[in-house]
Amino acid sequence: MKAARWHNAKDIRVDDIPEPEVTAGKVKVRVKWTGICGSDLHEYLAGPIFVPVKAPHPVSGDVAPIVMGHEFSGEVAEVGEGVTKVKVGDHVVIEPILACGECEACRHGKYNICEKLGFHGLSGEGGGFAPYTVVGERWVHKMPEGLSFEQGALVEPAAVALHAVRISSLRAGGTAAVFGAGPIGLLLVEALKAAGAAQIVVVELSEQRGAKAKELGANVVINPKETDAAARLRELTDGGVDVAFEVTGVPMVLQQCIDATKFEGETMIVSIWEKEAPFQPNTVVLKERTLKGTIAYRDVFPAVMELMQRGFFPADKLVTKRIKLDDIVEEGFDALVREKTHIKILVQPDA
Repeated sequence: MKAARWHNAKDIRVDDIPEPEVTAGKVKVRVKWTGICGSDLHEYLAGPIFVPVKAPHPVSGDVAPIVMGHEFSGEVAEVGEGVTKVKVGDHVVIEPILACGECEACRHGKYNICEKLGFHGLSGEGGGFAPYTVVGERWVHKMPEGLSFEQGALVEPAAVALHAVRISSLRAGGTAAVFGAGPIGLLLVEALKAAGAAQIVVVELSEQRGAKAKELGANVVINPKETDAAARLRELTDGGVDVAFEVTGVPMVLQQCIDATKFEGETMIVSIWEKEAPFQPNTVVLKERTLKGTIAYRDVFPAVMELMQRGFFPADKLVTKRIKLDDIVEEGFDALVREKTHIKILVQPDA
């Protein structure tokens, strides 16, 4: 079968590889749609980050070249011995976590901060940029009736957003700022709406993405080229927002997020970073602010799909392009680099 594999930074190839075989406790999935994630783009432009190169990943046992793709939906093609959660023909989404199950975080149920954390489609064990992949039964979630495969491909990134809001200090009626209206930033707008945020302000350079943020429910969009974003946010919210979400990965933006929060405010760092980001600690100390990081998700996929059934995280407003696997580099990764108007590009591996 064909599969898009990461060989090195700026080197993703569509290779011919053996079709995976199902084993006990595993589920073979025929992939329908897979999204290109910001993390995938980071690996393409500046990796390796999660891709194991010098040594095999401690959970997957794999090393580059790695089949990519971790935001995907599909249909169960085959089940291994002992699998009872799903059956052949079920429509499913995959929670693409690789966790050891043995470290202290895992023992406390916080598998997304496992000491050996990896991701199916970034750290080995196959991936969604291929017609078939095999995953452990635990990580397979059956989709509710009426949810399309395209919508299913958005469950993983929507879970990132919902988890970030869930573990933040935001409460219903609170105020929030989202710095960056890329795919996760826009999904955060949806998650904040679901959480009952009274005011959502988005900071974004792109006029098109800013307009999309307004369409999805942002109350105000600030272009940081035109005004001091932190100062404007403090004006709009009587001293600063309760929670600011950093979703750009741009070093200078972190300080802006901190400055945009009120006393005892919180900055949630959602981005995956390619380099260090400086900030002035006194801006945290003197107002007793909090900085908190968040990675991936845990125990949230069913809630995401329930919200999707109620109209949140709509694929028809977020998917801007659909491509075939053979075109993944030029029409996918390179398009995301050169065309900032794109939100989510989906790949159809079995077309």
